[in-house]
Amino acid sequence: MTWINPQFLVETDWLAVHLDDPALRVLECTTILHPRPEGGYRAESGRATWAAGHIPRSGFADLTDDLSDRASSLLYMMPTDEQMATVMARLGVGEGTRVVLYDRAVNMWAARVWWMLRAVGFDDAAVLNGGWKKWTVEGRSTSTEPCAYPPARFVARPRPELFVGKREVLAGLGERATCVLNALSEEQHRGTEGVTYGRPGRIAGSANVPARSLVDPRTHAYLPADTLRARFSAAGVLEAERVITYCGGGIAASSDAFVLALLGHDRVAVYDASLSEWAADSSLPMERG
Repeated sequence: MTWINPQFLVETDWLAVHLDDPALRVLECTTILHPRPEGGYRAESGRATWAAGHIPRSGFADLTDDLSDRASSLLYMMPTDEQMATVMARLGVGEGTRVVLYDRAVNMWAARVWWMLRAVGFDDAAVLNGGWKKWTVEGRSTSTEPCAYPPARFVARPRPELFVGKREVLAGLGERATCVLNALSEEQHRGTEGVTYGRPGRIAGSANVPARSLVDPRTHAYLPADTLRARFSAAGVLEAERVITYCGGGIAASSDAFVLALLGHDRVAVYDASLSEWAADSSLPMERG
């Protein structure tokens, strides 16, 4: 079986051939997370890591400093349409450009930016399969040269249904047609170990397909389409009319959502605040075990 939407994913061979395409914008999206003893993470921009060596001609999309809602106390909430358009235009993304996104963390940050772009109506973006890991495992060239694409004109065409809040999640828990899906590890899902966000465990009644289980651990490339379809199907995800993905803060959840889009599921939303909000509110149902 192949992907239903293969245009959402590009391979390293393709990118190597097209790096000099004047309409192409390659953006690294890496962010570095440091677990906090009290739960959650401290976030650090990956800009310095990018500057020390990156895919040639790639720019840097900074989720920590530029592409998060500046008015929110939570990490990595979707920014306003205006903020998103301003930052993307500055990065050279806009009408007439094609974007390839990559990171150094099993494609999760690239998938997050891909989902954000989709949420503001930009559809000519793809994730680099395997990202930096596969690129370097294959021995491809890297660069420390800074990259600055010419500014572009970016017009946001919002699709607000691609992100949801806790009310929609609560409503979905009571609907047989909706699957609420946790993208964290099995241990975090069970509440037995790993980083927590206040209360350990999962949203009551949710299924689990860990984002890290979607990739080959050696190359970080996504597993074959038929393998991933079987994995999501076994969790009861593909049979649902609607899927809401979540994790700790909407990042791993975006990777699950991205793969579901690759597989052709067209009714998927990300719970943006995820457990950073849910676990902190004792009135919202959670379970362990």
